[in-house]
Amino acid sequence: MSVRTALTDNRPSWHNPRVLILLLTIFLCGAAAGALAVRLASPAPVVSGGSWSAGGREWTLQMMRAELNLTPDQATQIETILDEFVLYYQNLQGQMDDFRSEGKARIVRILTPEQRARFEKMMTRTSAKLR
Repeated sequence: MSVRTALTDNRPSWHNPRVLILLLTIFLCGAAAGALAVRLASPAPVVSGGSWSAGGREWTLQMMRAELNLTPDQATQIETILDEFVLYYQNLQGQMDDFRSEGKARIVRILTPEQRARFEKMMTRTSAKLR
């Protein structure tokens, strides 16, 4: 490209592939940083082992009180709803565990001893991957 062509090129600079790649890279880095910041700034409570983990219940209640400016009556009602939700979740989890156990037992009943051994190894690997 001659100097004269460069001076008379009327295309916007963002049409340059290098500029587009740079803008895309900056956008993707910003999106990743934003996602990480949101994840670190607001850890969601997790229900595990039959109870709220590590103060998650109190954290949720405090966050809702502050963000929603709840009255004491509303806070009490929401606390009850959240406790009921946790119980409901635990019941569903128990039902799912029973269903999985029954399905596994039915599969094991139709397998040969050699297949059972391989099935147990397969289940152990799958379980390890899920954790």
